Formats: sequence, C-alpha cells, structure tokens
Amino acid sequence: MAVFGIRIMLLMAAFLLPLSVEAMVRHYKFNVVLKNATRLCSTKPIVTINGKFPGPTIYAREDDTILVKVVNHVKYNVSIHWHGVRQLRTGWADGPAYLTQCPIQPGQAYVYNFTLTGQRGTLWWHAHILWLRATLHGALVILPKLGVPYPFPKPNMEQVIILSEWWKSDTEAVINEALKSGLAPNVSDAHTINGHPGPIKGCASQEGYKLDVQPGNTYLLRIINAALNEELFFKIAGHELIVVEVDAVYTKPFKTDTIVIAPGQTTNVLLTAIHATGKYLVAASPFMDAPIAVDNKTAAATLHYLGTLGSTITTLTSIPPKNATPLATTFTNSLRSLNSKKYPARVPLKIDHSLFFTVSLGINPCATCVNNIRVVADFNNVTFMMPKISLLQAHFFNIKGVFTDDFPGNPPVVYNFTGTQPSNLKTMKGTRVYRLAYNSTVQLVLQDTGMITPENHPIHLHGFNFFVVGRGQGNFNPTEDPKKFNLVDPVERNTVGVPTGGWTAIRFRADNPGVWFMHCHLEIHTTWGLKMAFVVDNGKGPNESLLPPPNDLPKC
Repeated sequence: MAVFGIRIMLLMAAFLLPLSVEAMVRHYKFNVVLKNATRLCSTKPIVTINGKFPGPTIYAREDDTILVKVVNHVKYNVSIHWHGVRQLRTGWADGPAYLTQCPIQPGQAYVYNFTLTGQRGTLWWHAHILWLRATLHGALVILPKLGVPYPFPKPNMEQVIILSEWWKSDTEAVINEALKSGLAPNVSDAHTINGHPGPIKGCASQEGYKLDVQPGNTYLLRIINAALNEELFFKIAGHELIVVEVDAVYTKPFKTDTIVIAPGQTTNVLLTAIHATGKYLVAASPFMDAPIAVDNKTAAATLHYLGTLGSTITTLTSIPPKNATPLATTFTNSLRSLNSKKYPARVPLKIDHSLFFTVSLGINPCATCVNNIRVVADFNNVTFMMPKISLLQAHFFNIKGVFTDDFPGNPPVVYNFTGTQPSNLKTMKGTRVYRLAYNSTVQLVLQDTGMITPENHPIHLHGFNFFVVGRGQGNFNPTEDPKKFNLVDPVERNTVGVPTGGWTAIRFRADNPGVWFMHCHLEIHTTWGLKMAFVVDNGKGPNESLLPPPNDLPKC
C-alpha cells in the first residue's frame, strides 16, 4: 500500500510540474588565482579562474539569468567581459575596465548579474583589462530553450575548442616593455588548442590536445579564437566541416575544409567521423596578409578514433600559407544569416546615422621612447584615452569632464585611404564618444588605411549584434558600393574583420541604453588606442532605460 501511495504521489507531482522548466538563475564563482603552468618545456605562474587554463565553461539556456561572483586573489586589477552578451539595460555587467565599471581591485569581489535574452549559441568570457585575457578566458555556451531543437541535424556530442596564444614570458612584462619603448611587442611563442601547443621545435615531448571520436558520430565543435593578436586558420586532416553558426547566430550551413577565425569570434561547425579508425591532425595556424611579424607556429591537436592503436601514424594536412587571402575571403563571403521564419534577419533598412570610420595606425611624439616616437592607433584619427572612472558612471550620474560627445562621424581629413598616405602620421588624443538616440539605426563603414601599413582589423562592438551588409577592397565608394549591399540575409555578428586595404559596412539598431565600447580585438591595437564608445540615451519608460548600478559595483 505504501508503494502504491508513493506512485500516486509521484504521478500527481508529474502532472503539477510544468511541461518545460522556465528560465533559471545559474550561479558561478570565479576565483582569480595564480597557478603554475608548464608549456614549451618551461614553467611560469599565470592568472587563472579557479586554477584552470582555459577557464571553466559557463553553461546556460536562452533567457536564463547568470550570476558570477568574481573574487580577485591576485596583485592585478581585474574585470571580466561576457563577449557577445547583449547586456540589455545591464551595462554594469559588461565588464570592460573604465568603460562600464572600475576594475575589481586585489582582495575585492563583484557579482556580474545579467540575463541571456533571446540569445543561444557559443559566446565566451575574458578579462578586459591589461593583457590578462592571454590566460583569463573561457567558453560561454548558451543552449536553446528546453524542447527547442537546433536548426541543423542534432549532433551526438558537443565539444568546446578554444584557440589561443602562449608566451614564455609574462604577458604583462611583454606589453609594458613595448609601451616603454614605443614599439611593437614581441609575438607569442606558440599557439594553443584547448591550452596545449602540441609538439613544437625545441620541445617535441609535449602532448597536444586529443579529441576522441566514435566512427559514424557527428560532433558540434564550438570554436573560439581567444588569441590576443592573431587571426587563425583551423582545419582537421581528412575531414570536412559544416559551418552552422558564428558569434551565437545561426547561419545557412556550408561545407569547408578550413575556417578562418579572428580574435573575439566564435564559429560552430559540424564534424562527422567518416573514417573507421585513425588519428588525424587538428591544426591552428596564423592568417596575416600584411608585412607584419606573427607567431608562425602551428598548434597541433589530434582527432583520435576510439580503438585506434597508439602507434598509428597521424594523418597530416597541408597548412595554409599565412597570407592565404583568397582562402580567407572565400570563407568570409560564404557566411549568410539563416534568415528563417523562426530566426529572421532584421536588417535596418532606414538609416538615421550614416557613419564612416577610418581604422589606422599612427605615430605620436614620446620623449622617453626609442627614436622619441610611439606607435599609436585610432578611429578617425582619434586615439582614445582611457578615463580614470568608468564612462558608464559618468554618463549615468552626469559627471562632467570625463568625456565629450563629439566623436567625429567622418574622418577629419579625407585622402586616398588605401593609396599614398599623408606625411603627418600624428593623431589627436581624446576621450570622445558618439551619442545615439534610443532605437535609432546606424550604418557604419569601417575603412582600413595604409597609414604605416594596411592590416586586417577584427572590430568588436559591445552591447549589440550587427549585420555585415558589405565589404570590399580599396576605398569605399559611397555611390556605387551600397548598390551591392546584402540587405536580405547578411551575416549577423559581434566581431567583424575589416580586410587589409579594404572596408566593411555594418548596420545595427541602437536599442540598448548605456555606454558601449567598440575596439579592435587585436589586443595591441586596443592598447595603442584603437577604440571608442557609443552612448545610447534612454528611451521612453523603464523598459527602455538603463538600470541603476548594483550596490557592489567596484570603486576606482
């Protein structure tokens, strides 16, 4: 009778429970701690979350709320950015130091509190101060709501793949030395796949990452480029990849044997284990089509079919030349939004602000530097100067003297941007922002220049996704080029490459009040000043207004 009663109670409980669990609140604790790590046959202390490199993966579902308590146990100031999270009205949780918060000082803590509204896919988190993101980064996996399928064949398993860089030296010493000299920093000593370089000349004994697969199974690889300064090619010997998502937005699926992925970007691919047995090289190598020094080493991992003997020789693959521009361009041009009924591409068609930003390097005088000059970087000839308190606090509390809202919407001097450069390479300095009304629409053309050297720049916009409506080589033609814009199914992203000696056009709707950072995701260019911010004013009523700051917001 007792067993029968328990069955009845369980049955009643099943009827009372909702068919699908509503959005959850998920709690995480991030302890920022030093940990010794050995790579390239040498050991050094690195800054980590909970002693892990890469850091822990955050798992959640669309519309969940995430609370991450970050406790700083190291000597550096720290802040964490949730890269690609829209942060609707919660700019206080966005993370870039001195933009939306003062950093978390040693011995202090801060709880990042945000909701993953209407987003699903692969994003990531990383430190957003100094060069700490070299080792302070990890994945943020947002699963669809319960019961909602992927718009592609369901994989048998999923795996996070984080690509990064490794320096034998302390990265803070690397950038400090560069700033002191005014010159470019040393390049990294290796690339890594899930924290491991694999065998490298001079240190052949180290194991690379191993991905075990079962013959016939399909795997969803969630690939993240967490490197500081290098775009990367990624390929797996003997296998095709099907691209199904970038930057947590579904795409029209397409096949490729090589993906190109810039720092800050994420790419989800389907991999089917088509062989019966064997070991296959997984390779990450640099893409650089400008005369700039890169770490030209290839990170090596292994795709390992279960049951394969350890003595089996690994099947290799050809590594793309580092300047394989046609390969990179073909990949980039293949990306399209899914634009289905369930996942439409809402491209703004009427534009309120038509902006044109040059993306450049420059040279400013520096009395203490080598040659008495310092390399800098800029949008529209403005090298951004970091404030002493956060811009978001200055905006919210109307604190005067922290920033000006006169960032130029067009270059102050018009010239042949990809041709002969002006002789004056000096830039203006300033903490200048561009102000947008709530819900206004923006078209922004990002134009690379030949100032010092043309170069591919991955530009990341905080607080928004945007549509990449066009790209091309040479100078943007405002009369002819817009006629070729894709306004139907352009790819939707949060980080986009501005091609070497070319331009990219993006569109977005300013439907998120707050202060939103935009910068190059090559960390050296951000350090040099290739950054700016948009201020989006409140709209009407509380649902269109920035929330007040939390009580534990760090102080400067």
